[in-house]
Order: sequence, then structure tokens, then C-alpha cells
Amino acid sequence: MLRKIRILLQVVTMTLVTLLLLGIGFRVHLWAGWVAKIQFLPALMALNFGVLAMVIIAALLFGRIYCSVVCPLGIMQDFFSWLGGKAKKNRFSYAKENKVLRYGFLGVFILAMILGFAPLTTLFAPYSAYGRIVNSLFKPLYDMLNNWLAGLDAANDRYNFTEVQIWTRSVTTFVVAILTLLILAFLAWRKGRVYCNSICPVGTTLSFFSRFSLFRVRFDQDKCKHCGMCEKNCKAQAIDFKNGTVDYSRCVVCGDCLDKCKFDALHYTSQKPVAVAKPVDKERRAFLVGAAVAGTSAALAQTQMKVDGGLAVIEDKVAPKRQTPITPPGSVSARHMQRHCTACQLCVSSCPNNVLRPSTDFMKLMQPVMSFERGYCRPECTRCSEVCPAGAIKPITREEKTTIHAGHAVWIKENCVVLTDGVSCGNCARHCPTGAIQMVDYEGPNGMVKVPAVDDNKCIGCGACEYLCPARPFSAIYVEGNEMHHIS
Repeated sequence: MLRKIRILLQVVTMTLVTLLLLGIGFRVHLWAGWVAKIQFLPALMALNFGVLAMVIIAALLFGRIYCSVVCPLGIMQDFFSWLGGKAKKNRFSYAKENKVLRYGFLGVFILAMILGFAPLTTLFAPYSAYGRIVNSLFKPLYDMLNNWLAGLDAANDRYNFTEVQIWTRSVTTFVVAILTLLILAFLAWRKGRVYCNSICPVGTTLSFFSRFSLFRVRFDQDKCKHCGMCEKNCKAQAIDFKNGTVDYSRCVVCGDCLDKCKFDALHYTSQKPVAVAKPVDKERRAFLVGAAVAGTSAALAQTQMKVDGGLAVIEDKVAPKRQTPITPPGSVSARHMQRHCTACQLCVSSCPNNVLRPSTDFMKLMQPVMSFERGYCRPECTRCSEVCPAGAIKPITREEKTTIHAGHAVWIKENCVVLTDGVSCGNCARHCPTGAIQMVDYEGPNGMVKVPAVDDNKCIGCGACEYLCPARPFSAIYVEGNEMHHIS
């Protein structure tokens, strides 16, 4: 019963988290955004002490149920471990805890967090790792399905689906996502929860508390026949049936051992002695544990569109080499973003304007930056600030966003079609939402022309000018980021 409840909660958690990371409609976030906010590391970054207290209390009461029913990376490993069990049954054996690797890695991870060394923290944060896998690998597949359905709809004069662009936001993140998936799948297939109990910083942190959990898997030595089935099916390799012990720091309360024991020798119970003569109501106990787990987890085809008008393919825009990357409004500063972001990709997948993408900068590896080849940051959109679970992008209102200067526009006369092609333009000025660009007289090679002039005091760095500039492949006007955002 405990195992069935665990599987049910895993399905619910994975469904909600995956829908969020795929960016399937903002309404999903409104009623399911809490599953991102109860993830341990994002809650720690956001200093969400309520969630942190809930997770720790849950570990003290029930053990590492967080790793079984809340963490999407742990749930994904359970799936691959289950597949491995189909190929080879009863394949696990007890292994001693590798304290040097486990606590040594946790110490390095904590030091990296303190120093703001993003490459290490973003690579091994479990929720972020799953976010990269979904955003880089699963989302293109979802978008292909969406476009296929849109094509079918259009053929029947129905328009329930809208075609979207399918594109790789970052080759680096794509490669890292593939490697992460392959490595975790291989480890889980062969060794079950070895990643969770050897490398994962969240698993090691919760192990400190789960050692003292009130409810735990306990042996009844009078009933145990020493068949070893519990040990052979413990994917955490935490059960030593010969000595009748369980390493509670590694047990993830999956219930597999209870399900495999045919002699009723294992019980998930409190540390209080149980009277031998009193029969154990297993269904009642499983129901109570399941209710506790449920209550805790609740608290806790087209690659690119071509716009050619049937005449010629318009050349793609190329991102300029910015001296200072642009971080989203609400992120306060580049330093604040670097120290708080876990690179979970939730904001990237949720951005409706195709502006956010993972950074390839080593010190900000896979953290979101803004670029405007496929859209611009609309002043009325605050989606990224609303979905960020780590506090790296602080919640802002629409009114506040129009006053936040995340960057400033710069004109490059060598690229401007007014000077290179001798045509009249002014596209940047017409579409600037803050009126920061004015067309002024300029003495060109063919006489007096109108070129853009930028008022930095009005420019908020939204990128409308860069996105809508007709110059190709490089825009004649582009946005440089501000290290520290300021408010007008």
C-alpha cells in the first residue's frame, strides 16, 4: 500500500513539474506553481524558511520522502531503476555509505554556493538538472506535436492550436542535458539511487535529519527468514539483511522492501516498541503514512519560420557580442542573478516572447540572459518574475517593470540601412514603447538623413528596437546590459 501511494504521488508530481517546465500555458503555473516552490534548493536560494522547515520536519518524521515524491530527478531515477529491474530482478546488494565522496562533495557544493560559483551549483542541483532535460529535450518534442496538431486543425478550418517556433536556445545546455540524462539513466539502471546517495547535495543534506526520523523501516527479527529479498530490491542499497539493519540516511522510503517481504518481517513504523501479541494492521498503517506523505508534498517538425512573402528568404538575425549580458527585469543585478539562480530553466520555458535563453558564459553557465533575435521583452509581461522559485528574479508588477532599466540601446551606424542602403527607416523610433529613441538629422554620404538617437534616461532595455531593426544579420541598434538595474 505504501509503495502504491508513493507511485501515485510520483505521477502527480512529475506531471505538474513537467507541465510547468514545458511552459504549457500560464494557467498551469497559477494552480500548480507550488510544486516548483517546494523544491529544496530553490527554496533555500529564495530564503523560503517555511518550505525549508516543512521539508526538514518531514525528514525528521518520515525519513527522506522528499526524495521519493517531491524531487523530479529522484522520481526520474526511480523510473530508470524500474526499467533495469525488468531486465534483471533482485540485482541490488548492501553497500556501505561512502562518506568521503558524499560529504566531501557536499562541502564543495556549499563552498561553491557561498562563492557564487555557478558552473558547479547549476550542474548538480537536482531540480535544475531535470529542468534542463525537459526544456532542452522534451520541449522541442512537445512543440513538434503542437505544430502537427495545428496543421491538422488548419486543414479542417479549426484553429485551436497555434504554431510555434522550434529552436535550440543553447547548444551548451542541450549537450549538458543529454549527458545528464544518459549518465543518470545508466547509474539508475545499474545501481538505483547511487546518484542521490553519493553526489546529490539535497539528498546528503536531508540524510542528516532522516537518521533520526520517527517513522522508519524496521526489522521484526522473530519473523525474518533471512531470504535477502529486501536487500536485493533496495535501490538505495541501504538494507543489510544479515545484521537486520537499515541505513536510514540513504533510505528514501520507497516501500519496495515492504512489498517484497513475504514474511511480514519489515514494517514502516515509529521507534516505539510494538507489542508482539497485538496484530499489525498493515492497511491502516499504510493509509496513515500515505496521508502524511500526501500532506507533506502538498505543503512542500518546424525548425524555424520563414517570412519571405514568396520572394526571398530573409536572413536570420545574429546576436551581437554584448559587453554586458542583460538579465531579466526583477533580477536586480548580474551579481544577484549569478548568486541566486539555480538554472532550472523554468523562466526560459515560460517566456512567451522567446527572449530568455541559457547563458554560455562559464561563470553564469546556463543561467538566463536576454537576447532579441526572436522577440523583445514586452513591458506588460512579468511572466519570468512570477515563476522563479529561487528569488533570482524578484516578483514585479507591470507598472514597476516600465521603470526598471535593465539595459540601454546603442546605435551602430555601420549597420544602419539609412546609411548603407540610402533608404528612410525609423523603425526603431516608431516601435520604442518608452519613447527613448528619436530620429535626428545626420549628415550622411548622400546628404542629410534621419538616424536614431537614444535617450538613456528613458531606455529600459526591452530590445524592441533591436528585434524590429530591418538590418541583417546584425541589427543597427542593439541593447547592452546594465550590471546593476536602476529605477527611473
